[in-house]
Amino acid sequence: MIRDITLGQYYPVQSFVHRLDPRVKITAAVLYIIELFIVNDFPGFAVCAGVLAAVVGISRVPPRFIMRGLKPILIILIFTFCLNIFMIDGRVLYHIGPLRVTDNGLYTAVFMSIRLILLIIGTSLLTLTTTPISLTDGIERLLSPLNKVGVATHEIAMMMSIALRFIPTLMEETDKIIKAQQARGADFESGNIFARAKSLIPILVPLFVSAFRIAQDLAMAMEARCYRGGAGRTRMNGMKMGRADALCLAGMFLFLGVIIGMRIMF
Repeated sequence: MIRDITLGQYYPVQSFVHRLDPRVKITAAVLYIIELFIVNDFPGFAVCAGVLAAVVGISRVPPRFIMRGLKPILIILIFTFCLNIFMIDGRVLYHIGPLRVTDNGLYTAVFMSIRLILLIIGTSLLTLTTTPISLTDGIERLLSPLNKVGVATHEIAMMMSIALRFIPTLMEETDKIIKAQQARGADFESGNIFARAKSLIPILVPLFVSAFRIAQDLAMAMEARCYRGGAGRTRMNGMKMGRADALCLAGMFLFLGVIIGMRIMF
């Protein structure tokens, strides 16, 4: 399951989506998240899913690779589904001991699960089609107006990019630690929930040590290369929005208008 985490990974392939300006992709991702929270019915989700499927096809990222990213959040999906299906009042459909399945609970459980799945796939697609360096530059350019009020936009963008970039690294480190502990006879599967939680201590301690070591090595590497923040920095590849970028951005705003119109009409 550790290897199934796709958030923060980059899938190197030549496609129209990969060539888009990172500022356009970041803005499109934000608009997509807003659209998901505006939608209040299943037809709206069907439209969002259709647009997302089209973008996935254009990006040339294998759908199976993207769907792998849902495995690590399976527990969260199940918890969200059960929490909604049993905790919301309505017309009782089925009894499971003291628990009651209601029509409103079932509707809300399915609704929230679909929203969460579309949210994870959409946000993962941003990092899968954008290199960490381009993502950093795009965030910095979008936040650049805040420089006038003293906000360190470059440092913020750098921290966000590093955090995304090191998610796969830490997951690989966790996988190595688990295998090393299992080779020494550690058991992470048997016992009740408290025993399993206690068995995670031999994983968490070396993982924290490894994370601090990686952070220290990165800081030393940046200092050795005379990194002093964004002041006076130049870029090898400048960003310039083309016609395709403008059309994609206009299309996303048009799609936002369609979603708002569906919300008002239905």
